[in-house]
Amino acid sequence: MPASITLDEPQTISFLLVPEFSMLAFVSAVEPLRVANRMAGRDLYHWSVVSRDGGKVAASNGMTLLADHSIEDKHSSSLVVACAGFVPDRYFDRRIKRWLTVLASRGADLGSIDTGAFFLGWAGLLDGYRATTHWESLDSFRESFPKVEVENALFVVDRNRLTCAGGTASLDMMLHRISLQHGHRLAAAVSEQFIHDRIRSPDDHQRMTPPMRQGINHQGLADALSLMEQHLEEPIDAARLAKSAGLSLRQLERLFQRHFGMTPHRYYLELRLQRARALLQYGSLPVLEIAVACGFASPAHFSRAYRAWAGKAPITERRRAPAGIQPVLR
Repeated sequence: MPASITLDEPQTISFLLVPEFSMLAFVSAVEPLRVANRMAGRDLYHWSVVSRDGGKVAASNGMTLLADHSIEDKHSSSLVVACAGFVPDRYFDRRIKRWLTVLASRGADLGSIDTGAFFLGWAGLLDGYRATTHWESLDSFRESFPKVEVENALFVVDRNRLTCAGGTASLDMMLHRISLQHGHRLAAAVSEQFIHDRIRSPDDHQRMTPPMRQGINHQGLADALSLMEQHLEEPIDAARLAKSAGLSLRQLERLFQRHFGMTPHRYYLELRLQRARALLQYGSLPVLEIAVACGFASPAHFSRAYRAWAGKAPITERRRAPAGIQPVLR
């Protein structure tokens, strides 16, 4: 927390809403501030909505919010948070980059929600910092910004940069900030107002473990699922997978048929193809590199498998993808 923040006075937080932002993630960031004011009996926080042109902004659910300011208006904030969604590259341009760079030069804290981290990354404002984004775009974010120390965390606070995965992680990030600035008791009281029984720490993982996600209680199968997700780039053959999970190959095959209706090989292939889809949709890696990153021996093998699974070629997925990582600066 920078020394310039005076906690005796309300802190002003501005949210840059990018079209198609996540309404849940945004509201989860704002509501703790409102409740903190109510529980404290005074204004601890003020907040405002900023859009590129000062007009309405539509969320991904189709609802719209009217901005209080445009990025050209003069208004002072100690923290500015970029809130984006599935298509950050469509809305990043030179004006926004310049605005964020000026804010950084003035010493403002900068934050992001969901893929808003790409905005800070494209502006060069996360170089040398730890940061995170939504798990779906985490691999592409890591590939795109090699100077950023990317973490698979709910949220990351590194000096005057705050980044979070989105969704309900916004709530935990703001509760963390309230706790730092006004004490744990107030943050806990705010958390309880939302029937949120635990303030999750920055180190909490974004996703459930593979066994929890699949509702699996069998320890051997759970171990096999975890091993698969840990080795997407260099797949483990079924015999080694079974041995590592303490199963025979026959047991492994029966368990996969019983729980998923497919062979271990097919399940593993779909995991790797799902990762490839995320890299195609959110990234700019060449198809060859994506094939290698997802454990395919050649681009041709990858292309055939992807077409059979998705009904389209990888390059078509990229052209029709909802997001990409190199915005066109206007």
